[in-house]
Amino acid sequence: MEKVLVTGGLGFVGGHLIDFLMTNRTSVCVFDNLSSGTLKNVRGWRDNRNLTIVKGDLLNTADFTKLKNGHFDVVYHLAANPEVRVGSTNPNVHFQQNVVATHNLLEYLRKTKSNPSLVFTSTSTVYGEATKIPTPEDYGPQMPISTYGASKLASEALISAYAHNYDFKTLIFRLANIVGARSQHGVIYDFAQKLKKNPKELEILGDGTQTKSYLHISDCIEAMRLAQAKSSKQVEIYNVGSEDQINVKDIAHIVIEEMKLKNVKLKLTGGVDGGGGWKGDIKNMLLDARKIKAIGWKPRLNCEEAIRKASKELLIR
Repeated sequence: MEKVLVTGGLGFVGGHLIDFLMTNRTSVCVFDNLSSGTLKNVRGWRDNRNLTIVKGDLLNTADFTKLKNGHFDVVYHLAANPEVRVGSTNPNVHFQQNVVATHNLLEYLRKTKSNPSLVFTSTSTVYGEATKIPTPEDYGPQMPISTYGASKLASEALISAYAHNYDFKTLIFRLANIVGARSQHGVIYDFAQKLKKNPKELEILGDGTQTKSYLHISDCIEAMRLAQAKSSKQVEIYNVGSEDQINVKDIAHIVIEEMKLKNVKLKLTGGVDGGGGWKGDIKNMLLDARKIKAIGWKPRLNCEEAIRKASKELLIR
């Protein structure tokens, strides 16, 4: 039975990944500090003997001793602070929780000499305000405009260096905006929370024209599964995103419709740096996913379908 470690496995993407791994009879160890993740995300597997949950923080290297058998076949590194906006007021959060945490994990893997396959969830924000849309994996120079994007790009570089120096394979996924059940951050979640407090008015950060790619979590997990099965290079990078885009105002209308609200006033804040929602917010993003599509993956849902399905899933809770 394959032995797998998942850092941040109690988070949104982690919970869905655990569902897939456990369904496929994998021995899974989750390493999570429970700062944003929750045991509810894996509640269907809590009593399964093939799932072990370790409360540990990647910033506290002493916690690695809780992983009594440090040899894993695959390590999924999902642990990170996912809030892009945090970086504009507290950039140290992303440096510590993304860069330092990744370095500590890599050092642990180096010292245990387990040489697993490492799967890392990166982000479309590493490209910054790309001038080429859709943006391919070889686009450059990459100039992130958020500390979140910068911290993920730094983590990618560390992972690549360790993979080449210590002889293990790694897969890096640059993800679009992933949406779906169990998400506790992002535009759909934020809109729903605001409308629950005030069903007559919805504040939208920015000018509402921010246009980006949104992918349902089910398509994301399928992309990760397929790429892992078919990739053989030492370091492989894949964009994972939808084939189309949607703007923030259209997302607002979908959430309002799904909440069955009427006559909701949209209040646009106007935004910063040409209409972005915050410092570091990218106005236009669409990933070129031809590379991963060439190995057989294709998103089942377009942006509108993904947003509508995720809205339904989040509102059911």
